[in-house]
Amino acid sequence: MKQKFTILFDLDGTLVDTAPDLMLAHNHVMRKFGYPTKSTEDIRNLVGKGAGALIGRSIWGQAKKEFSKVLDEKIKDEMVKEFVNFYGKNIVNESTLVNGVKEFLKWCKEQNISMAVCTNKQEHLSNDLLKKIGIYDFFEYVAGSDTFDYCKPDPRHLTNVVEILDGDIKKTIMIGDSETDANAAKAAEIPVILLENGYTEKNTTEIYHNHLIKDFIGIEKIITKYL
Repeated sequence: MKQKFTILFDLDGTLVDTAPDLMLAHNHVMRKFGYPTKSTEDIRNLVGKGAGALIGRSIWGQAKKEFSKVLDEKIKDEMVKEFVNFYGKNIVNESTLVNGVKEFLKWCKEQNISMAVCTNKQEHLSNDLLKKIGIYDFFEYVAGSDTFDYCKPDPRHLTNVVEILDGDIKKTIMIGDSETDANAAKAAEIPVILLENGYTEKNTTEIYHNHLIKDFIGIEKIITKYL
């Protein structure tokens, strides 16, 4: 039986404000390897494409040659490993649910809506965060950056999950906070609800979306239109 409706959620900056703990892990790595530290606000602009991209964008800026062109692969790998290791041990020190998330997830369950997470965070870190912050059981599937051979903005990251859930792409919506989420959803022809003040350097006016929200308070009104 096809699901009535499916909602795909991004994780960092969408369901959970993880920037404080990402900043602590990031700055731990920077100090250890002799690079400048960053503020939480800086981190919000760097998150969204995985640990390697976060560290690479932080050190080498936004140039295309950034992290992928660093000659010393060993140092690069060590930095990412150090980041993931430290962050994994300090994943919910200061991270908090975005306002209204838990109430909305409960409402979705009552409506028999199928829910999954599609994130560019590693799968084991995503599962751990969702469990420790108390919302893991709401989701039928969690797809991280390493779940498939591709991740957002590749639309297959989303369409694969819908297929796994036995859902219908035409009865699916994506909720995210960055162009990575929006571009994946647009390519998959899935409507997008975009959170303001996301983990991105772009303004919301520059990011594709069908609806714009500040947090999850009152989002049921938008979803109801699609049911």
